[in-house]
Amino acid sequence: KMVDPTLAEMGKNLNEAMKMLEDNQRKVEEENEKKYARKDIPGPLQGSGQDMVSILQLVQNLMHGEEEEETSQSYRLQNLGEQGHMALLGHSLAAYISVLDRERLRKLTTRILSDTTLWLCRLFRYENGSAYYHEDDREGLLKICRLVIHTRYEDYPLEGFNVLCTKQPVIYISSAARAGLGQALCSQLGLPLSCVCRVPCNTMFGSQHQMDVALLDRLIKDDVEFGKLPLLLVANAGTPGAGHTDKLGRLKELCEQHKMWLHVEGVNLATLALGYVSSSVLAATKCDSMTLTLGSWLGLPAVPAVTLYRHEDPSLSLAAGLTSSQPVEKLRALPLWLSLQYLGHDGIVERIKHASQLSQRLLENLKNLDFIKTSVEDELSSPVVVFKFFQEYSNRDQTSHAAQASTIQHPIISNERHIYDTFNQWLGEQLAQLVPASGVDVVELEDEGTCVRFSPLMTSAVLGTEIQDIDQLVDCLKMKIPVLTSTLQLREEFEQEVRRTVGLLYIEDLGWPGLGVVRYNYHSDGKNDDKQEKELEKINTELLKKLNELESDLTFSSGPEFGGQKNCVYIGMVTEDLDVSELVETIAATGREIEENSRLLENMTEVVRKGIQEAQLQLQKANEERLLEEGLLRQIPVVGSVLNWFSPFQASPKGRTFNLTAGSLESTESMYVSKAQGTGTTPPPTPTSSLAKQRLPGQKAFKRSLRSSDGFSETSSISHCDDLDKLDQRPPNLSPGQEQGPLEMERAEEQKEVAQAKTDTEDTHSDKSPPDCTKVEEQASQR
Repeated sequence: KMVDPTLAEMGKNLNEAMKMLEDNQRKVEEENEKKYARKDIPGPLQGSGQDMVSILQLVQNLMHGEEEEETSQSYRLQNLGEQGHMALLGHSLAAYISVLDRERLRKLTTRILSDTTLWLCRLFRYENGSAYYHEDDREGLLKICRLVIHTRYEDYPLEGFNVLCTKQPVIYISSAARAGLGQALCSQLGLPLSCVCRVPCNTMFGSQHQMDVALLDRLIKDDVEFGKLPLLLVANAGTPGAGHTDKLGRLKELCEQHKMWLHVEGVNLATLALGYVSSSVLAATKCDSMTLTLGSWLGLPAVPAVTLYRHEDPSLSLAAGLTSSQPVEKLRALPLWLSLQYLGHDGIVERIKHASQLSQRLLENLKNLDFIKTSVEDELSSPVVVFKFFQEYSNRDQTSHAAQASTIQHPIISNERHIYDTFNQWLGEQLAQLVPASGVDVVELEDEGTCVRFSPLMTSAVLGTEIQDIDQLVDCLKMKIPVLTSTLQLREEFEQEVRRTVGLLYIEDLGWPGLGVVRYNYHSDGKNDDKQEKELEKINTELLKKLNELESDLTFSSGPEFGGQKNCVYIGMVTEDLDVSELVETIAATGREIEENSRLLENMTEVVRKGIQEAQLQLQKANEERLLEEGLLRQIPVVGSVLNWFSPFQASPKGRTFNLTAGSLESTESMYVSKAQGTGTTPPPTPTSSLAKQRLPGQKAFKRSLRSSDGFSETSSISHCDDLDKLDQRPPNLSPGQEQGPLEMERAEEQKEVAQAKTDTEDTHSDKSPPDCTKVEEQASQR
């Protein structure tokens, strides 16, 4: 058959545009122009217009933005695939089809709408249903609420909100529903917030993320007694947080009993397309309406969400906005119509099945990991996996807590949960950064706290997640668990060491994922608060710089950008071989060294200032004495010159020099006599501290020597005791296990040279006195 030239050209232009937008190789000239172009500032519209290539190039620059954003954006575009191109083509076709004549447009839109609705109802086992296509996923529920209002209030089209005053409608929403759903419905429907009733989840039996059916029944009966009208119930087939499914069967029975409308939404509805469906999710096929988000499930960009519903009165559906008489609005289903045909039934089922297999693969691996606690509804078919790091309280030291009263255990438990939330937040961010293709994110749950969530139905189709990505995620998790356990165990030891160390202050920051926070306390001597704060900031900033210069595996920082303490040193995650005492000792010693150097500089500045003032006074006094010695006549200009010519006055120049070492003023007469400045006393060495104990070759700072406890080796005839004896006989500057380095070899050669010099001196100058030998020894020692 002949293809419409316009359609062929449209497809060709779309392919060329997509290739240009997905091409990340840009020329150097374009890069240079991009660096200096003010592309974010709106400019005037050009009068001559631009060609297609220039416009697409501008769109590409706006899409990719700066260099650091290119990787993530291009990665997302590369996984669109052909089905994504079909969805994008649907938007172009919708614009082209809208210009057809009315009769042809009506036939075409009716066919597109009926085909798509039939395919979706059969695919997700929803018999005799109608479909409403919408951009916002909450818009479908909003139109359903209007439909129910029109159905339950017959006079609503005539009297409007006045009829609602007679019986206030009530919409029931689970407490585990997405945030802001009830407020959005009330604001769009013009209802007060009292029309929304949040139903708590189970607390005693069943899942803590499922709606409490017994409590819901009691709430409905109470509202009926107060003259209210139970209108609609929003249930979840996969809560936004944990992915659990409400007891839809019992909820449907309860809704039929009270003539309520049951609406279901959630990610677990995607599993209705599979061959095996759990009974809890299968009950959703009996509900009055459901919302499907096919774009994220199948990786289709810019396709609408679909709300399937059953209702017999088409006039009420039209009044509620679920159907439209305008053919153009029916073209919303066109991108989805094209994409579903391209994927086919098998392709759709395969994508959803692949996502379920990814979650099962991760769940099986998590079962074999220690300190990982999972929260899934059904271990056989749960498309959402939620897990967290948790160390059982029995595995840690609980003897100190057993004697504490129950009145003080509540803040301890609260602090412990806060710490676990912080650690799991760090774990989720690390996993998302190390394995971006996994699509894991961090979620806050009411009972479990902060957890890591893996929902492949929402991310795998877009990110292209594969089995090897899950294996890589598990490997990264295995690497992070020892770090988490070690840091959690050493936090208390670090706190105790800091509190015992003079000069250090432990800062309790439960929101910091690391070993802890410490501050060096500056000992002020009567200084005001502003000056003391500046000195404290200066010392701790220099301390942080010194610690980062050490060769260690630890990370030292000034804390988070927002919400952190000022003038502190934040220590990150650690490993089990950390020497906490050495770390705290090094921090304290470095802080003292910085404080001493700061005080030395301040004292030196004060001494120099006082010395200059004293020198000025002494020079002024010496000048007055010189005037008295010369006499009054020598001060007269002409007479003084004649008198000095006949009788010169010999006066030695008297100046002052300041000795920084001694801190005293000295006369410069000796300098003018010897024509050189005296060296004075040798200045004291700059105070330094032994920041760390001597380590083995290649051993980094703050690491414990993990030696084996066995004293003998099968291939060695020297026991561990003999090794210790030999180590005791070594020079004191060699640490145990340290071999003789180049410096020690040089010293040994120097000692040999000294001995040789002594021998030569005794042979050639045997008649010399003993002091000559002493001179030779001094020369050798100087060398």
